[in-house]
Amino acid sequence: MSGQALGAGPLDDDDPPGALPDSVVDAAILWSVRLEHGEATPRMQRAHAQWLQADPRHAQAWRRIGALRRGFADVPAAPARDVLHAAQLRREARMGQGRRGAVKLLSLAGVALAAGWVVREHAPWQRLMADTSTGVGEQRTLQLADGTRIVLNTDSAVSTDLSGERRLIVLRRGEIMVSTGDDAGAASKRPFWVYTPFGRMQALGTRFVVRIDEHRARVSVQEGAVALHPGNGPAQAEVRPGESRWLSDDGTAPAERRGFDDDGWVDGVIAGRDIRMADLLAELGRYRHGVVACDPRVADLRVSGVFHVQDSDKALRFLAQTQPVSIRLRTRFWVSVGPRD
Repeated sequence: MSGQALGAGPLDDDDPPGALPDSVVDAAILWSVRLEHGEATPRMQRAHAQWLQADPRHAQAWRRIGALRRGFADVPAAPARDVLHAAQLRREARMGQGRRGAVKLLSLAGVALAAGWVVREHAPWQRLMADTSTGVGEQRTLQLADGTRIVLNTDSAVSTDLSGERRLIVLRRGEIMVSTGDDAGAASKRPFWVYTPFGRMQALGTRFVVRIDEHRARVSVQEGAVALHPGNGPAQAEVRPGESRWLSDDGTAPAERRGFDDDGWVDGVIAGRDIRMADLLAELGRYRHGVVACDPRVADLRVSGVFHVQDSDKALRFLAQTQPVSIRLRTRFWVSVGPRD
């Protein structure tokens, strides 16, 4: 985040309500959300600096938002981003509360984070913005009017728009498999686009998987081809069947092989050979609430097999029976996998 104004000035909640217009506070909250969400490109930072310099009240509002943010500076980034987004959404829904309402919402967000009450899986902001979403461990299939089939994996959120001259899917969270339709109802076949926080891609008559990571998106193609457009530039790569690439704001790069099929989850399985133990456990962890922790001493063990994502407990028991590892349940939501005693 831009270094300007974050460390300056305490939050003065006793300022008269008219000291800062709601529009200025709204803008400050939005800037905080946009920058915290990982979109702090050089262009974005320049625009933010220009906004700060345009009016002294902008810097004043930014200092106060910064004071609130410092209250939960040590909280992991993902939950903090979710709370900032949730605060913005609630702010929009409660415009009548004025400036004090926005400030109190952000204050409560900080308290909740500090107390550990807000975690990423509970109420992620992306689900509030999406047309369709899934919870942890849930999968769902959408059949769109143009013939496209979309399968949402665990903990995912998408929006769709087929009303214009192009077909648009926005992947806000998680992972989807897309099989593009022939768009028979349109006068002419419209281009098909998928947008992510890190860039967009155009499907060229295809079947492909898109998965959002913390700082990039992974694109894997099974049929056809997908043209990748990084967030800050023109198309840089075309992904062909059997290939996977990372898409980020600044470019694309080949994605490493993980030992299991990128689209196996559509059939409810993680299937592969020579899968790294840490990678398998991380993947299984996506389908259950809580944490699956992997001891570094067993992280590089290699595993082969078919593991059903809807029964991760069974998969963990199988690993304990066939591998030199032990499974410890510290709580219902905390599983630790380490070497046998």
